[in-house]
This record gives sequence, C-alpha cells and structure tokens, in this order.
Amino acid sequence: MRLDKFLKVSRLIKRRTVAKEVCDGGKISVNGKTAKAGSEVKPGDILELSLGPRVLKVEIVSVMDTVRADQAKELYKILEDVRISQEW
Repeated sequence: MRLDKFLKVSRLIKRRTVAKEVCDGGKISVNGKTAKAGSEVKPGDILELSLGPRVLKVEIVSVMDTVRADQAKELYKILEDVRISQEW
C-alpha cells in the first residue's frame, strides 16, 4: 500500500493530500530512510513522523484498504511519542 494512503486509512493524518505534502516535505521516514508519498509500506515497517514539535514513531501491524474509525488504531503500534520543547 502507498504510504500516503496508509497514513490516511490509519488516521495518523486526516487527509491524503496533507499526507502527500508531509511526505514530499521529507517529514516521514520508513525504516530510517526518507520516504515519498508513493513508497510502499507493509506490516513490520517502522514509520517516523516529524509533525511540528512532535516526533511519532510507529510500527505498522496491519495494512487494510478501509477500516472504521474505531479500528484505525489497530493498524499500527506506537513505539515513541516525543514532544520537542522549544525554549528561547
């Protein structure tokens, strides 16, 4: 499955167009390598998302084309959720 579609289906990012922009901006890596929106992902892959002051690291558990909102969190397992504080 394409990375941008997985991000939308899993609801890590709300819209696929936003997911594509984030991917193309170099804010997401798959298994330690910067990934584009069209990169293929599969169960076992580790995603690292840099979203503003938050860095989220997840492992893909399952890949499905569609899921209900209450089942979306079953597609991944959170490994790290770090908030970076900016002190001036």
